[in-house]
Amino acid sequence: MISGSLELGITGLILSCVNAYQRESWMWAEAIALLDEAERRHRQFFGLLTAPSVRPVWEPPANIFAVGSELHVTVALPGARTEEITVQLTPAGLQIETTVPPPALGAGMKLVRLEIPYGCMRRRIDLPPGRYALLERRLDNGCLFLRLSGAS
Repeated sequence: MISGSLELGITGLILSCVNAYQRESWMWAEAIALLDEAERRHRQFFGLLTAPSVRPVWEPPANIFAVGSELHVTVALPGARTEEITVQLTPAGLQIETTVPPPALGAGMKLVRLEIPYGCMRRRIDLPPGRYALLERRLDNGCLFLRLSGAS
């Protein structure tokens, strides 16, 4: 009877160690995946595009919402003017470009902090498979709103 209890105890200990190792491996894999996702988002929202360019090209953040067969796209373009924004529907998705002029500094003004990007802004947005048509386009409070109709 004692040897049976001892065998169950050792087996239970081994299984416990294996389960702990699997849990730890899973946690590390999840942590690495989360760090990769955070790095990707950081590059996406605050980094420069990797395409070679004579001047920096900012990639503005965007939100995409699906409403039935429509997509509602919002792109942050602070300081952009409606007439200077180009929107192209491509087979791969959307391409949005504009140039935002730098802020004008008046006499006696000193720059303390500059966080709002200016210059060339370009955003390529992959869309779900399908064909799309631009139904609505408007610029409001520094955000470009696009409404696309889609058919798969």
